[in-house]
Amino acid sequence: VQLQASGGGLVQPGGSLRLSCAASGGTLDYNAIGWFRQAPGKEREWLCCINRINDRTEYADSVKGRFTIARDNGKNTVYLQMNSLKTEDTAVYYCVADAIACRRSWWLYENWGQGTLVTVSS
Repeated sequence: VQLQASGGGLVQPGGSLRLSCAASGGTLDYNAIGWFRQAPGKEREWLCCINRINDRTEYADSVKGRFTIARDNGKNTVYLQMNSLKTEDTAVYYCVADAIACRRSWWLYENWGQGTLVTVSS
């Protein structure tokens, strides 16, 4: 079972995008879903996560107030709504499932799946 991120594209600074994260190849057993991103030449960065049990969310300071993570249980999909996008948000975005909890260290995960490229440019 693998998570696939989708919905990326080219957007102007100040614009919005909504990314989706869905499982392929079976049913996913998890306690939390997290979003990360990786810009060229930079380390993978944790952005946010959502806990499946209580819907509690956590955000990195770099995206707090601009990005929102949410679940659609009926569609078994997690979304990342990104508003007020900046050029520095340009990166490949990934979602990951965690069987334990919301954790912020990218090196804890092995099964990344295919990310989606977000380019913020005028």
